[in-house]
Amino acid sequence: MAKSKKSPFAFTDESYLFLKNYMNTASPVGFETGGQKVWLEYIKRFTDTTFTDPYGTAVAVNNPDNKFKVVIEAHADEISWFVNYINAEGLIYLKRNGGVDHQIAPSQRVLIHGKKGPVKAVFGWPAIHTRQGGQDKENQPKVENLFLDCGARNKKEVESLGIHIGSVVTYTEGFDEIAYGNLIGRAFDNRIGGFMIAEVARHLNANKKKLPFGLYVVNAVQEEIGLRGAEMIARRIKPDVAIITDVTHDSTTPMINKLIEGDCICGKGPALVYGPAVHNKLLAKIEETATKKNIPFQLRAVSRSTGTDTDSFAYANDGCPSALISIPLRYMHTTVEMINKTDIENTIQLIYESLLALSPKTNLSYF
Repeated sequence: MAKSKKSPFAFTDESYLFLKNYMNTASPVGFETGGQKVWLEYIKRFTDTTFTDPYGTAVAVNNPDNKFKVVIEAHADEISWFVNYINAEGLIYLKRNGGVDHQIAPSQRVLIHGKKGPVKAVFGWPAIHTRQGGQDKENQPKVENLFLDCGARNKKEVESLGIHIGSVVTYTEGFDEIAYGNLIGRAFDNRIGGFMIAEVARHLNANKKKLPFGLYVVNAVQEEIGLRGAEMIARRIKPDVAIITDVTHDSTTPMINKLIEGDCICGKGPALVYGPAVHNKLLAKIEETATKKNIPFQLRAVSRSTGTDTDSFAYANDGCPSALISIPLRYMHTTVEMINKTDIENTIQLIYESLLALSPKTNLSYF
C-alpha cells in the first residue's frame, strides 16, 4: 500500500486492513449485521460506549451524558437481490433489494446467503450465438429473464443447500487498489462513509480531543430502500446537529450529463451540497472550516431532496440542522465503484475539523 506523506489523515496499515475487511463483508439491505459487527469491533476502542437499535443500526458515542448531541452519519447497507422463485430445473429467479442494476448482472459471481451459509452461484447468461428475441435480437437483461445457477440440477438440490425464498444475494467482487490512489469495489456506496466516520472517531481519540457535546457516530441500515434506518435512529437520538456523509457521482465519465449532475471530479475533494434539507448556516460553517484549513472541496446542488439520510435527520422530531458532505464516486451501484484515496483523507479531515469548530453555542438560527 502506498502511504501518503502529506496528510495526517492518511491511511494507517491498520485502518487500510479495516477498510479492506469491511468492504469485503456482505452487508445487504435488511441483513447488515455482518458488516456492522466489523465496524463496531473497530470503532469501540475510540469511543465511550456503543449500542444498536432493533433493526441493526450501530452507534458509537462519546460523552453520552451531554445533553447537546451531534451526529455524524453514514449508511451501512448495500444493494442486493432476493431469491423469489426456484424452478424445477434448479434455476433461481430474483427480486431487487434496493436499486441494484440488472444490466450489469449477466456473468457476475454471487453468494446466496442461505440457512446453511453462503452458496456460490453465477448469473447465467446464454451465449451470444443463441440469443434470439424477435426485434431485440440479443435479448437484453431484465429482472424477469435473469437467473442464478448454483450448480444444482433441480429444485430439491437447491433447497438442500439451504437456499430458500427470501435468501439474500450479494456480488462477490471485493476491494482492490488500482493506479494513482484509486480504490475499487462494490458497496463503496456507502461503506466508505462508515469507514470515514470511524476514522474521525479514531483521530479524535488519538489527538485527545474533548468535544463540548455528545458525539454520536451512526452507521445506519436500510438507506437504499428509503432512508429507513436513519428515520428510526434520528427519532431515538433526537440530535441537535447532524452531519451526513454519502457518495455522489463523478460526472466526468461518459454518459453522464453535467447539465444535470453538475461538475464533480474524483480527486478534487469532497462535495458540499446545497438543497432544501441542508441547513444553510451549518453548511456555511463547514465551508468556512474547509477554507480555513485548506481542505479542497467542490459544490453540488440538489432539487427537492438530497436522496440521502440527510433528509431523514433534517426533518426528524422538531427539525435538526443537517448538512451533507459527499465524496465523489465513479460507477455507482456496480461491482467496480471507484473512489480516490485523497478524497477519503480530505473528507475525514473536513468532518473532523467541522466537529472541532462546533459547540452548543454555535448560532444556527436563521433569525
